[in-house]
Amino acid sequence: MFSQTLRRAAAVSARSPFASKYSVQPHVAGITPNLAVKIGTIAGTFGVSAGIFALFFFGEVPRVRKDILQQLPFFDTYLDRTVPPEDNPF
Repeated sequence: MFSQTLRRAAAVSARSPFASKYSVQPHVAGITPNLAVKIGTIAGTFGVSAGIFALFFFGEVPRVRKDILQQLPFFDTYLDRTVPPEDNPF
């Protein structure tokens, strides 16, 4: 579109080897990869902690205990709430 002029050619060739090397950092809507990793790490930490809180908060609901928590290893016997026959008054 634009032709190379002598002034532009001289400016490109006269660049000092000690000058800063500038490059455009890739981004999407102003979010750079470094910022995306930082935001993703924080969001993932909050998501995992909210999920663990929800599981233990609703852990006494029989449906959650049976369908979710008793499927995890080592929790199946710990969360077993059956009444032994000798303790049943009926």
